[in-house]
Amino acid sequence: MIRQYLREKLTWLLLLIFIQLITLFVAYMDTSIPFEALAYIVLLQVVICIVFIWARYPKETRYYRKLTAWDHTYDLAELDQADSPYERIIHNAVASQTERYRKESTSHFLSLEQEKDEILSWIHEVKTPLTALQLMIERMPDDRLRAQMTYEWLRIHQLLDQQLHQKRIPFMHNDLFLENTEIEPVIVGEVRALKSWCISKGIGFDVSLSATHVLTDSKWLSFIIRQLLSNAVKYSDSSDIVIMSEEHEGHVVLTIQDQGRGIEAQDLPRIFDKSFTSTNGRLEGTATGMGLYLTKQVAQALRIDVHVYSVPGEGTTVQLTFPRENEMVRLAGM
Repeated sequence: MIRQYLREKLTWLLLLIFIQLITLFVAYMDTSIPFEALAYIVLLQVVICIVFIWARYPKETRYYRKLTAWDHTYDLAELDQADSPYERIIHNAVASQTERYRKESTSHFLSLEQEKDEILSWIHEVKTPLTALQLMIERMPDDRLRAQMTYEWLRIHQLLDQQLHQKRIPFMHNDLFLENTEIEPVIVGEVRALKSWCISKGIGFDVSLSATHVLTDSKWLSFIIRQLLSNAVKYSDSSDIVIMSEEHEGHVVLTIQDQGRGIEAQDLPRIFDKSFTSTNGRLEGTATGMGLYLTKQVAQALRIDVHVYSVPGEGTTVQLTFPRENEMVRLAGM
């Protein structure tokens, strides 16, 4: 900061230098004034100025050094007390601006919380008539119409589920409950939810789980598997979806493999981007581009690595690599 300090005091330093030069010039032009004695006095004044600047530098820059190192939080206690009038002007301006931003931030946070609560309340209210509609669909005598209605009902249910979890994800660290989770019941529950859709499309499941348990949050794991299975069913026809797990170097790897349309090579790097719909999604006209995005967000919070491999026309493979148990223990202690 010494360079900035000297630049700040540059005009004063130039004024002092100019005065000393004028003094020497007058002594040089006026022979009645002893030049050597005056030059000695000028030298002493220069030394005194240098010592004064060296002594004042720490005190005059202390506040600004703190201001530079300040992490721009709303806590002004990190800043030193302002001493000089100009420092107090700066301190008061920063305090006033910080207080205004704090009020605005609090207001926006409360608005977002209220909006989130209203949306969550609305979603829960919609689930009641949706459940009643499901019971009515199950009693329909026409099998073809029942299958079509079930598919549309399932789409609405999944969209509501995505919206619900999207609002919860920013606060999911408050909702994590890590436990030794059995994989098979989670998968069976999600497969059962897609049963009618799979029957109408002639899709079966081949489940082979060598590794049976993982340390994770079962509710959020269900959400991840739900999104992946929905995509696999959506883009497959008359084929089996293979689900298998194994342990590799201390990690449990869960693989979901379909024989559907696959994903184009140019789409693969972007499938986890928010609102991105692949070529297949555009052809279907039903993709929202949110399923895999939310999956990635939840997986990152659970320290799960998600890798997708796909060949167009041959199918897609998704691998979930769970962290080692000791890594999750550290996460649980956070």
